[in-house]
Amino acid sequence: MSGRLLSISQYLGGSSNIKMLEMLPEHQRTFTYNYDTDITNYNFSANYSTLVVDSLTYNVNTGEPNFASSNVIGYLGSASTTIGAGNINVTNAAAGTVDFTIPKNRYTGFIYPDARTNVVMSVVEFTWENTNPTVNTFDSHRWAIIERYTADVTAGDPASANNTVTFNNIVGV
Repeated sequence: MSGRLLSISQYLGGSSNIKMLEMLPEHQRTFTYNYDTDITNYNFSANYSTLVVDSLTYNVNTGEPNFASSNVIGYLGSASTTIGAGNINVTNAAAGTVDFTIPKNRYTGFIYPDARTNVVMSVVEFTWENTNPTVNTFDSHRWAIIERYTADVTAGDPASANNTVTFNNIVGV
């Protein structure tokens, strides 16, 4: 492994720091956060990166993805994409509730049907900052979304030069 090649666990920061989802690219999902405190002084933001992982296996007993031997080989499109403020809705600041929607169409390029190699994965991060204390405090949640093939996308290798979304190789760079 070269010094620039990241294992998926190195990139994600460990399995306890991220939630795994499998979604079709054209689907979105909303999560409700309840901070159980007044969040009037909180700032919220979100972004995502779409990665290509060299290989993916599944645990035969649980069906959960297993990234033990997976490596991030590149990213697709921009290194980071900001998720619009319309996807973050403070529903009740005094009670501390916020709805965060992972947007649809995170990735619109090639995907292998039933991919086990060159797997497309979007990593979404939702961040909040409490500006009330003397020193601002930050925290975040992340999701790794395995983007699944659907008839609405073109079947193919996401790392291909023919892909409509640019593949940026990070191996050996």
